[in-house]
Amino acid sequence: MKKNVLFSALLVAVFSFPAMGQLANTLTEQEKKEGWTLLFDGKDFAGWRKCNSTEMAANWSVDDNAMKVARGERAGRGQGGDILFGDKKFSNFELSVDWKIEREGNSGIFYYVVEYPDKPIYYAAPEVQVLDNWNAGDNKLTNHLAGSLYDILPALPQNAKPAGQWNTIVIRVKDGYVTHTQNGVEVVAYTLWTPEWYKLVGGSKFKDWLGFKEGPAKEGYIGLQDHGYDCWFRNIKIREL
Repeated sequence: MKKNVLFSALLVAVFSFPAMGQLANTLTEQEKKEGWTLLFDGKDFAGWRKCNSTEMAANWSVDDNAMKVARGERAGRGQGGDILFGDKKFSNFELSVDWKIEREGNSGIFYYVVEYPDKPIYYAAPEVQVLDNWNAGDNKLTNHLAGSLYDILPALPQNAKPAGQWNTIVIRVKDGYVTHTQNGVEVVAYTLWTPEWYKLVGGSKFKDWLGFKEGPAKEGYIGLQDHGYDCWFRNIKIREL
């Protein structure tokens, strides 16, 4: 019996790590050689702040080695806690993020964030969707499912994991060509600032948004959304290309 208990505990410990026993929020020697850097060390919010503010949003905490945004009094209503990594703007890069979300949850990951006074983080920045595909209210359109370029292009094939399980999204941006790789599979590809891009924007909810009509910008911040649900992010790492 003791052997079985010990073996079970070992399995839990191993599978709580990202891959092959690697500790969360750390880099391998190979990743360091490849130029990866961490945007979150699992301990604090160094470098992060609320969008359009100098302070960190109050509804975020470090929970089980992950950044957690907490739901408000009413599910789906954020508390104005959209955040960004404010230490540096990025242009050509590869960004990898692990995320998991509560049942019915909804959130997002942004790149090329530009701060407009009194405007939300998504006013001008492309959003990579984070969603409980099975139970969230916003799961009726394919381009609203996890890994999608929100309201513009769907993530296909759809391979997100259920609520409460960790997913990995890798966003690669090089000279305007962008790919989303979700759980090891490329699910979206597009090229910014082309006639095809602006046609896609014209068919989306962003068609009349100044930030999209003129952009997106060619560099900006990395951002995370407060959509009013419990959501966790870890292993946030980036390398410039």
